[in-house]
Amino acid sequence: MMSQKSQPIFVAGATGYIGGRLLPRLLDAGYAVVALARAPEKLKDRPWAQHPQLTIVKGDILDAESLRQAVNGCRAAYYLVHSMNPDVTDFSQTDRVAAKNMAAAAASAKLEQIIYLSGLGEVEGDLSHHLQSRTEVGDILRHGSVPVTILRAAMIIGSGSASFEILRYLVDRLPVMITPRWVDTPCQPIGVRNVLHYLIGCLEHQDVVGETFDIGQPEVINYRKLMQLYAEEAGLPKRLILPVPVLTPRLSSYWIHLVTPVPAAIARPLAEGLSNPVICHENRLATLLPQELFDCRKSIRLALDRIKQHQVETSWTNSGTIPPAEWSDPGDPAWAGGSLYTDSRRIILASQREDVWPAVSSIGGQVGYYYANWLWQIRGLLDRLCGGVGLCRGRRSVAEIYPGDAIDFWRVVAVNRSDLLVLSAEMKMPGKAVLMFRLLQRDEQHTELQQVASFLPRGLFGMAYWYAVMPFHHYVFTGMLQGIAAASGKKIISGPEKF
Repeated sequence: MMSQKSQPIFVAGATGYIGGRLLPRLLDAGYAVVALARAPEKLKDRPWAQHPQLTIVKGDILDAESLRQAVNGCRAAYYLVHSMNPDVTDFSQTDRVAAKNMAAAAASAKLEQIIYLSGLGEVEGDLSHHLQSRTEVGDILRHGSVPVTILRAAMIIGSGSASFEILRYLVDRLPVMITPRWVDTPCQPIGVRNVLHYLIGCLEHQDVVGETFDIGQPEVINYRKLMQLYAEEAGLPKRLILPVPVLTPRLSSYWIHLVTPVPAAIARPLAEGLSNPVICHENRLATLLPQELFDCRKSIRLALDRIKQHQVETSWTNSGTIPPAEWSDPGDPAWAGGSLYTDSRRIILASQREDVWPAVSSIGGQVGYYYANWLWQIRGLLDRLCGGVGLCRGRRSVAEIYPGDAIDFWRVVAVNRSDLLVLSAEMKMPGKAVLMFRLLQRDEQHTELQQVASFLPRGLFGMAYWYAVMPFHHYVFTGMLQGIAAASGKKIISGPEKF
């Protein structure tokens, strides 16, 4: 392969779990990178977003023309895309179209190589719908004119991955687990750091071009043992695991939905895949691209260390979409198109706005909502029971916040450091809701913190919902402003008051 690093490497899936970690490592290794994103604002505030070797291109893998233009001029491509998310009803059909677009765009650009991260599983076996789709994508890419390197992995153990989050929350919260029979299915996980090493190494090794490799840590294990290893590494008592034959993938996904942050729409295809043995039948790549392959215990320990240190680079929650930019100004009639209800409050603090921002930007997750957290917890529980995301999704980092991040049942729409935070509600409700915080520097010694809750109801039920929750607003929102002031350690000059 060419060793020239100035010719860009294309990354499809740059805002995803693996793509978001691979991209800065490619830049650190000296590669020029073209990152495709439907919502470039998800990337613009990342620490590496202004790297001179990075080009962020707005486009969609399902839009063949935008994809073709983005790939043009690149040397090789990473294909890290899949459509297994709650917004896609038929993810296999979506993946099929996307893969055909990628193969055509790669051929048009005369790429040297496509590198695709797929899933393990016996093709001739009774694969789950999810694993069948991953295999089919590889077949579609291979039928194109550009050579494809396929890495087949089972469960990826890393802070923030959907599979690891399911494992973590189940073991953390349930000392006794009634599980399906898949708990004894053999598997061969791999640590996310090992996956990234292989992905980058495939760029410069001629022997990997056009080949398919199984990747995993050396030990064959099962999910029961994984759960016990997690409990040991997390300092928890040994978990009692009772497999029963009656739990179907559908029932398993509903149980996962209630206990973990992962919604049923994502949990179900993952749960279906757990019944398939996923083990490596060869380890050629370990010889071609040698590295220390972490065993499951070490991979779990590294993931937990990242979580404890609040250094989770990417999360499965990154896959959510950002609402339209108009939501950053909830009062815009173009946004509303109907009866827009607002609750606007403010407080004046003796401070610089930079001193208040840390409390505003760390809202949610472990920090909570500064006042009446029990009410937020009840709302989160009701949302989970209705099929929503609830509060248990938490947030990726206490200290960092970027557009597109998930915060409990909110999605970050816009962030201006020390100035503006806009959250769009993703909980189940009859309408659309936004919560906005704005910091205004009144003078050298005073900052005004504004909090605006906006709601666009859907029909009469939506209107009834707004009036039903209105009595709680004074209690919750006034307390929240006072709590932010207390967390900032700043004296209240006036307010909270409505405006």
